[in-house]
This record gives sequence, C-alpha cells and structure tokens, in this order.
Amino acid sequence: MQLHLPTPPHPGEIKTFGPFGPKYAVGVPLRQLEDGDWLIEITMVETGEKTEYRLAHLLDDPEAR
Repeated sequence: MQLHLPTPPHPGEIKTFGPFGPKYAVGVPLRQLEDGDWLIEITMVETGEKTEYRLAHLLDDPEAR
C-alpha cells in the first residue's frame, strides 16, 4: 500500500484555527489514518506545545496575518 499525501503542507508555515483562532506552525506528516486523511504535527506558537492535527482541517485553515 502506497502512502500518498495530497497537497503536502509547508513545514514552518504559520496558520490559525479558523479566521480568529490561535496561531500554529505546520510541522511534518506523522501518519496516514484509515480514512485516508493524515495527521500532521503542529506547534502552538504562543506556548510551544506540540500536538497532532488532521490534514483536512489544516488545509481549511487560513495563513496567519
């Protein structure tokens, strides 16, 4: 089974959760999920906390301004 990452995120890119949410930095892809989506490591800009976030949601979030 070949793993395919559609529209890979740009590591280091700063985005926000929705138009007014907190900022996070895009990290590296971690693993593909059974439904075909991917988990991406992200780092919260204000706290430095690292967590996992679905690629499908990440692609919907705007770039931070």
